[in-house]
Amino acid sequence: MKIPTTLKHKPVIVSENYENVDGRYANQSDAKGLSLGLAQWNDRGKVDISAKVWRYTGEKWSRQSEELPLHRVLDLAILVTRSMVHFREAYQYPELYDPENPVIDRVGLQGDAMTVSVCTDNDRIHEDIKLFSQALSDDGELIGERLKTLSVILKEMGY
Repeated sequence: MKIPTTLKHKPVIVSENYENVDGRYANQSDAKGLSLGLAQWNDRGKVDISAKVWRYTGEKWSRQSEELPLHRVLDLAILVTRSMVHFREAYQYPELYDPENPVIDRVGLQGDAMTVSVCTDNDRIHEDIKLFSQALSDDGELIGERLKTLSVILKEMGY
């Protein structure tokens, strides 16, 4: 299925078979494609690149399609990987985190730091963190394959 090019987001680089590789949703996903292109929020004279997940309901392109600036895509990758590091050692805590210090890390970015922490405002955090940890474990192979691929590409780029 071809990603539309007549909408405000203007695709430049595309993966139009994403539904075939969308993790556990592979071959049954409504996420039909990914694109990198010119952001829909661009103003005259100012151009931002964004990443977009294109969802298709079977009848039309969904308004639930998501568009993110590239730095946010990378920030999400940082959040995922930092969380994975935490959960490798979380067994040390009865609640899978230290309730006295729910901050997992502060990742330095742009002169400040992105705080990564357990959401203690969630009134069901003790139950939800166990479900999260189990789901992360269950998806370990899917996530690991993507991280290995990303690692190879980053090394190829000199990082």
